[in-house]
Amino acid sequence: MPGSGKSTLGVVLAKTLGMLFVDTDLLIQEKAQGKLQHIIDTEGIEAFLKLEEEVLKSVDVTNTVIATGGSAIYSDSAMQHLRSIGKVVYIKLSCEEIEKRLNNIKTRGIAMKPGETIRDLYNYRVPMYERYADITLETEGLAIEESIEKLVSLLSK
Repeated sequence: MPGSGKSTLGVVLAKTLGMLFVDTDLLIQEKAQGKLQHIIDTEGIEAFLKLEEEVLKSVDVTNTVIATGGSAIYSDSAMQHLRSIGKVVYIKLSCEEIEKRLNNIKTRGIAMKPGETIRDLYNYRVPMYERYADITLETEGLAIEESIEKLVSLLSK
């Protein structure tokens, strides 16, 4: 979910493990030469999701932590590709905590339909996150360091 800490935890995990880090939202912006919200506003959600799928399926890295956008799970083929190159981690956080963290949903570049709320998005996406996850990392109430320690332990199993 947006605001769950994917990019923040991803950077720290990559440093901890001595790996590279890629944020696919930045790859999408580079390819489109514009911000995520601009793509959604001008091209529409479906065009954004198609571009996201294309970018995700083109990621070909090793020894790298990848942070995707929360809408990555809308593409089965992209998720299967990501699973083929590594482990998929679902960062599980309550909807209430996500709502507290998100104060810029109109400009952040979240693939939401008009009138859709964070709660709607959460309820719709969580079953997909759970389906694709190789590892579920519950971060509620944890500091970044605690979350990383927990994730490193889960990855080593």
